[in-house]
Amino acid sequence: MQALVSRSADTPLEWRDLPDRPLRADEVRVSVEAAGVNPVDWKMRELSLLGGVQRVLGPRGPFVTGVDFAGRVIDHGPLVTRVRVGDRVVGGTDFSRQQFGSYARTVQVREDQVTSLPEGVSVVDAACLPVAGVTAQMCLFDLGRLPRRDARDKRVLVLGGAGGVGHFAIQLARNTGAAVFAVCSARNTALVQRLGATPIDYGAGDAIDVARQSGPFDVIVDCIGSKTYPIGRCRALLTPTGRQVLVMPVPADYVQLAFTPRLLTVLGRANGENLAPLVAALANKTLEVVIDQRIPFDEAERAHQVSRAGRVVGKLVLVA
Repeated sequence: MQALVSRSADTPLEWRDLPDRPLRADEVRVSVEAAGVNPVDWKMRELSLLGGVQRVLGPRGPFVTGVDFAGRVIDHGPLVTRVRVGDRVVGGTDFSRQQFGSYARTVQVREDQVTSLPEGVSVVDAACLPVAGVTAQMCLFDLGRLPRRDARDKRVLVLGGAGGVGHFAIQLARNTGAAVFAVCSARNTALVQRLGATPIDYGAGDAIDVARQSGPFDVIVDCIGSKTYPIGRCRALLTPTGRQVLVMPVPADYVQLAFTPRLLTVLGRANGENLAPLVAALANKTLEVVIDQRIPFDEAERAHQVSRAGRVVGKLVLVA
């Protein structure tokens, strides 16, 4: 297999030939046509906490980053029954299962890590779902306990509404009937409004003070972090049973996460089961993927530089 390998955070990603691992009976091999880019991809190169865990639990050999992928099944083991060779699928790699990342020509994962793509759903759009879409879904429904079907009496606040997780969270919450409010920059207010939220321009004043006028909130999804939006100020915006979910906690948050009721964090882990409703929403056009840039795999290093700059609207995606 060919994969983009990173020797360190300071050395560029480069293509290398790696030996194919024998295909297990419950695995599929997928030709990667697109791979979503997420901050976790470059953070793991920097030997963050998660990157350190990957080095211990992940596969031996060069580090291949990336989680999101979409493409076509080119081979599978004898126990695979839900997909066939030629099927289009989307999924996420998992280093804890000794799997290389998705910045590669092919990936090898278990059948339960993928779901099929219906006609009309592009592989490029689908490749943006595994980390950001699943994370948004978990923030709202699994941790935030927002009703999935009828939440017309609920209020949701998204901090960072124009980003990868944020723009999915707006739409998923909107689809339940909840009233959604989202903090963003002035240049993204029109987008946030089109996706279904009332925009709060953080450049026009104190965003927390402005948000207070529309609260209290049943769920706060914080895609930005406590350095910008302090946990205590956000908690003051919650209903008595409301929940705040941090997408990107920093070490200073860990004590509060351990001892503060209804303050939670999330590590989105994609699989076929939690990807299926997102794919269905794409197919019925109740979910839209906003793509900032489509970048060739050969320019993956540039994609990481763009992601690090922190001004991405929606998603970045690598395309074959």
